[in-house]
Amino acid sequence: MPLTTGRNYLAIPGPSVSPERVLNAMHRTAPNIYEGEIVDMTRALIPDLKRVAMTSQHVAIYIANGHGAWEAANTNMFSRGDRALLASTGRFGHGWAEAAQRMGVQIDMIDFGKSSPADPQAIADALQADPTHQIKAVLVTHVDTASSARNDIAALRAAIDSVGHPALLAVDAIASLACDEIRMDDWGIDVLVGASQKGLMLPPGLGFIWFSDKALAASQRADLVTPYWDWKPRGLGTEFWQYFGGTAPTHHLYGLRESLTMILDEEGLEAVWRRHAGLARTVWAAFEAWGQGSPIALNVADPAARGHSVTAATIPHGGAGALRRWLEQEAGVTLGIGLGMALPSEPAYQDFLRVAHMGHVNAHMTLGVLATMEAGLQALDIPHGPGALAAAAGALIGK
Repeated sequence: MPLTTGRNYLAIPGPSVSPERVLNAMHRTAPNIYEGEIVDMTRALIPDLKRVAMTSQHVAIYIANGHGAWEAANTNMFSRGDRALLASTGRFGHGWAEAAQRMGVQIDMIDFGKSSPADPQAIADALQADPTHQIKAVLVTHVDTASSARNDIAALRAAIDSVGHPALLAVDAIASLACDEIRMDDWGIDVLVGASQKGLMLPPGLGFIWFSDKALAASQRADLVTPYWDWKPRGLGTEFWQYFGGTAPTHHLYGLRESLTMILDEEGLEAVWRRHAGLARTVWAAFEAWGQGSPIALNVADPAARGHSVTAATIPHGGAGALRRWLEQEAGVTLGIGLGMALPSEPAYQDFLRVAHMGHVNAHMTLGVLATMEAGLQALDIPHGPGALAAAAGALIGK
């Protein structure tokens, strides 16, 4: 008997749940884009976008998804034939590398696998082996959306500095912005990449690049820069149309204004970080209980190396795929696929899933997902340890 009537819950790592307030702010007629309210509102958005990244430097807004934001970063950092060092901790590390390579950038990749963070010493060693400074940037995901591995960005900056290498530090924060703690200036990040559809709680459609003065200087030499992707007019321009390379994404901007108000002025950014950390611990506690005496396991063993916005896990022997299908068909809950953990043509593809807890998510939403997962495990006779819901409740309240 399906129990799917009612509001479905898309518990995937983006698009995340958009608050009614954000959707209502977007549900309006288009404004005058030449003067007045939208112009003034957008100029007031810029300092708040800097606040959410914890930076006093520059920000550019693009009408794009995360892949477009990658391209914007690549375009402004590199010339064709430049070298970059990429630390991969999951599928999205490989994705950024592939995007850069197609643009003519040579990628030196250090692959740290799918279940662990980057080793700062390995980054330092690779840069030490580049005495002529051919490597122009170090690229890394903060939280890889596929593996859920989280990198220590401050430690990677320290590793770069320890060998005196001038490479830029470019960080993909698409899955972590407004979920995990990020401090662009304090951590020495030169280029920070974000998007609207995860912690910022909007539909897909906006990409963001925060960039330092050092990155700005590097972009003056980048021959991959094109008129549309150039971050200089977007970040430094004086006319409204320059923010967007043309017509403004008007309705997304109204939604963004509402989401930033909720994050920065009402809940508070550090409280947002704490909420995501608490919800992450709740999910981890359930999986750890399910894994007692069974092969169910979290993808990243070390809690300190797990992102707070999404949890990747394995339920072997096709259990993850079976559970995802049961949840969607019988309970109205959609979980994320195990992206990048195996090829879709391989049987192991059905052994992985992801549970998102990013953006506009609270205790009852997360506990509800875990309870329906528990029901699915029972309905499908998938072996699992007992006490997951009690453990999740205890983690939620700090017991």
